[in-house]
Amino acid sequence: MHRRSFLKRAGVAFGGTLAAVLAPSVWSAVPGANGDIRVAIIGLGNKGKQHIEVFSQLPGVRLVAICDVDPKRLAEQVEKLKGRNLQPIAVTDARRILERDDIDAVVVSAPNHWHALFGIWACQAGKDVYVEKPISHTIAEGEALLKAAKKHQRIMQSGTQYRSDVGLRAAAAWLGEGPIGRPKWGHVVWFERRDTIGRVAPYTPRGLDYDLYCGPSALAPLTRTNLHYDWHWVWSTGNGDLANSGIHAFDVCRWFAGEPGFPRRTRTIGGRFAWDDAGQTPNTSLTLLEFPRVPMMIEIRNLPQQAGLRAMDTHLGIREGIALHFEGGRFVGLRGGGVIYDNDGKRVRDFAGDGGAGHAANFIKAVRSRRAEELQAPLAEGHASSSACELGNISWRLGRAATVAECREAVGAHPGAAEALAALEKNVVANDVSLERQPFALGPSIEYRDSRIQSVTGGKRDALDRARALARGAPRKPYEIPYL
Repeated sequence: MHRRSFLKRAGVAFGGTLAAVLAPSVWSAVPGANGDIRVAIIGLGNKGKQHIEVFSQLPGVRLVAICDVDPKRLAEQVEKLKGRNLQPIAVTDARRILERDDIDAVVVSAPNHWHALFGIWACQAGKDVYVEKPISHTIAEGEALLKAAKKHQRIMQSGTQYRSDVGLRAAAAWLGEGPIGRPKWGHVVWFERRDTIGRVAPYTPRGLDYDLYCGPSALAPLTRTNLHYDWHWVWSTGNGDLANSGIHAFDVCRWFAGEPGFPRRTRTIGGRFAWDDAGQTPNTSLTLLEFPRVPMMIEIRNLPQQAGLRAMDTHLGIREGIALHFEGGRFVGLRGGGVIYDNDGKRVRDFAGDGGAGHAANFIKAVRSRRAEELQAPLAEGHASSSACELGNISWRLGRAATVAECREAVGAHPGAAEALAALEKNVVANDVSLERQPFALGPSIEYRDSRIQSVTGGKRDALDRARALARGAPRKPYEIPYL
């Protein structure tokens, strides 16, 4: 779809802001060798800056545009790139990028609440998309993104880059041959220390278009100090550490376990402990996921071993990764690959990894070939992992205060869950939290099937309606999500 067609079709969604056409010189073709894939980066936070480094160094790829709603961050990257003799187009409004015919693909690394909408708009504009995890802010947005990619026949890669890790790919192939039997259950851990984000009087940040920053989310004043990054811990823009970081390890666990779809039932126990701040998402949680064959759980901790320390706990020697248990042993690892142990704890085999260094190159390869099957992290897989984490968040948001005894009863016979809950309880108490005064929130069990939340067990009378509303979201005009 060329620019004029895109403007016509997307004008309503953009609230008419595309009517102002830029000067003709701006629309001139970007100079360079024929055959190059011309890439734009949208969102210049930590991950966006990483993408600038990676994509700008790939053979046959030209970084032709960068975008961030914050002019200060945009200017910083422009100056850095000048030192490398790179002068990409720089804009604060991503719609200026999507209008252009001389950009082939976009990388979406903006905050989560923009992932699906930018991805869909890019599809409508005829561009391929690399979209960061989670691929959406809500489950329904992920479904809409899948529809857009299919309708417009776009190549779309999920930013779950560990699927491109050479060691993990080798381990997956080896485990798939069955040398240690079938997978039995998986334990995902992500123990990453986070500090409080503070709380301040409501304010609207200056120096940028705050309405555009909020986009489809609610236009509300901030009560946190930092505009950037700490959006992860507020529901209107983020998904907490479950879908921010834990999704990386969970996606690998699901891949290794051979579970291609969604969990049948999901529930989360946890809380936001030790801090009295503007954050809304839990900093301590245990999410139980019942899959058809291999049950899994995701344990998130943002608090240290104990109050006053910086060090984090570990599980089987790892702070961030998976322990996938098989009939004849287990796989433990993630970053830098992993290790196979037998049931006696003897080291059987090592798989050295690279962190998924070739993930961007894999995306570009598929863009060139137009073969979506070449993608190592296709959108459907990113959607399944994102949605499972979002289901866990929905459960927690619908939770009620519960005693430790009630939580122990709730985890039931889920493999490993009783031990994980006990360790979680110990960690919270070591951070000077009384679980009697500030108890765990025990989320209801959510059944998900046929692209729909079917039932909510253990919640209030209106829990099903509330769960479905959270799964859908409520995009703000004029930033409605197409296909939603």
